[in-house]
Amino acid sequence: MASAERLFREQGFGASTIRQIATDAEVSTGTVMSVGDKDALLVAIFDTWIAAVHEGRDGEREQGHVTPLAPAAATQAVLNLVEPFITYFALDLELSREYAAVIVRGTHASAVFQALARALLTELETLLARTPLTATQAGAGARTLYFAYLGILMTVGNGALDQRAAVAQFREVIRFVVHRGGTES
Repeated sequence: MASAERLFREQGFGASTIRQIATDAEVSTGTVMSVGDKDALLVAIFDTWIAAVHEGRDGEREQGHVTPLAPAAATQAVLNLVEPFITYFALDLELSREYAAVIVRGTHASAVFQALARALLTELETLLARTPLTATQAGAGARTLYFAYLGILMTVGNGALDQRAAVAQFREVIRFVVHRGGTES
């Protein structure tokens, strides 16, 4: 997978072949194909990186932070959760577009929309539970933030937003959720 990621970034996704990846990794094409085709390799690359970020945060969750958060601190804490992903998507827009296209086609399952989605939703809900929001509002807020985050990632991957604008827009969504609590006015 390291060879695939390096070649995808250096040559471009479309120009890289399974044979080149196998040669670079010094394995057979069958070994590379055991992961899947190029699309499956790309999904595995993104999912592996995203999973590593979540695993790195396990220690933080185990510390059991329960200190209440003011809205401004909650906004920053949510940004801290998702900013690594926005940065990663902005790192290589072509590769991010390819990843988004694979996901949208639905031909390859991604852990990002399964176990990793649940992990991020749990992280968001746990964080929002530390704000003045009710438990119901924290759950609804976590789902709202998650879907806004996915939309922003896809928009960054599309090149319509740069990293700075993406973070600024997501900050607006977080503030809306934290300050409004999803209640009607």
